[in-house]
Amino acid sequence: MLLHLFFSLFVFFTLIDNGNAGVTSSFVRKEFPAVDIPLDNEVFAVPKGYNAPQQVHITQGDYEGKSVIVSWVTPDKPGSSEVRYGLSKGKYDFTAKGSFTNYTFYTYKSGYIHKCFLNGLQYDTKYYYEIGNGDSARNFWFETPPKVDPDASYTFGIIGDLGQTYNSLSTLQHYMSSGAKSVLFVGDLSYADRYKYHDVGVRWDSWGRFVEPSTAYQPWIWNTGNHEIEYMPYMGEVTMFKSYLYRYPTPYQASNSTSPLWYSIRRASAHIIVLSTYSPFVKYTPQWKWLREEFKNIDREKTPWLIVLMHVPIYNSNVAHFMEGESMRSVFEAWFIEHKVDVIFAGHVHAYERSYRISNIHFNISSGDPYPVPDETAPVYITVGDGGNKEGLAARFRDPQPDYSAFRESSYGHSTLEIKNRTHAFYHWNRNDDGKKVKIDSFVLHNLYWGQNHHQRKSKQNRLRSLILNRASTAQL
Repeated sequence: MLLHLFFSLFVFFTLIDNGNAGVTSSFVRKEFPAVDIPLDNEVFAVPKGYNAPQQVHITQGDYEGKSVIVSWVTPDKPGSSEVRYGLSKGKYDFTAKGSFTNYTFYTYKSGYIHKCFLNGLQYDTKYYYEIGNGDSARNFWFETPPKVDPDASYTFGIIGDLGQTYNSLSTLQHYMSSGAKSVLFVGDLSYADRYKYHDVGVRWDSWGRFVEPSTAYQPWIWNTGNHEIEYMPYMGEVTMFKSYLYRYPTPYQASNSTSPLWYSIRRASAHIIVLSTYSPFVKYTPQWKWLREEFKNIDREKTPWLIVLMHVPIYNSNVAHFMEGESMRSVFEAWFIEHKVDVIFAGHVHAYERSYRISNIHFNISSGDPYPVPDETAPVYITVGDGGNKEGLAARFRDPQPDYSAFRESSYGHSTLEIKNRTHAFYHWNRNDDGKKVKIDSFVLHNLYWGQNHHQRKSKQNRLRSLILNRASTAQL
């Protein structure tokens, strides 16, 4: 029996390594209608109290995980930009003062958008915080990550293309029961750009209240997608990413980035790089120069897990958005392999797909293999653009399934990445199956840096031991 089990596992992992066991799921989603939830629904409820803070969200505020940015909106007047916080519920020993701003979008005028940094926090600690005053004050909490360390365990959730439909709500509720500590968000937040005129701003506000049950309590690491561009000349709005940049701050300056749209952070044992698909990235542009320098700052002895977030997938076998990521692939793929990126998460395609470790870096227009090939030094590419937005699912995959595609399914859901130590992490994709969370695709992710280094060190140790034994044997003769 054990021998049979061993043989079965051997065959399975051999197929996985060789990239010949791709699966196209036959699951057919009985989805809720892909329409936004009405504004009078309780998920968009405005908190009680005059000018009460709403749309509360936090994100990491520095490079190392000892700072948090708290952001919120007051609808009627500025009020206080102060955050009171401490280690006990209701006892706030510390105070931080922030700032506020607002903006207009066509005839819409935003509330007062507050931003406050909480600096010098302790690692692996639960903090309680309060914003607002008097009867309108609101209380929340968050947990800081463990100290940056190669064996620090940590669980990330991964969500993309969320929107504010009933399918979006299902994804959000399932994620909140996952046990993950922070969200890696791969772009396309509110889908407010599917509206016109005044309603664009209204749907940004509703989305902020919609996600607050999660975003107020744990950091979401933000990235942008095409639905954040909001280039709408017919309304006189031509400033790209305007609503997003006012509402969702990022710690870009901590990683010496010149734009909030691309940046990096360290969190527990992971180094996370956020790239902007819809900002210039070709050679000599600011994003290209920044990424070249940021790769030099990565210390895999401290943060062994190297994760990249982008919006448009580099490898995608869905009919929707096929080959849209080709330009970024041609610019950055060689760097991803050179620096041993472990996994790249993307969205944009409203379906789920995971690749094998493959690369396509040997073709230079005039010569070389033009097709992706198995490559043990390459990242795993995962598309999670299945959050649930109003555009619905991307139901058509290209046929036949390409060799580089390991698993694909047109359904809504979210992912989790549970980092155990410097060498192994558990990955799960969780389908929203008619109101239930179902784990469908899972695998053990092996760290590229430590896995290869471990084998090299073990080989050197074995050679050294053999040399010592040989010398000892010779001496005895």
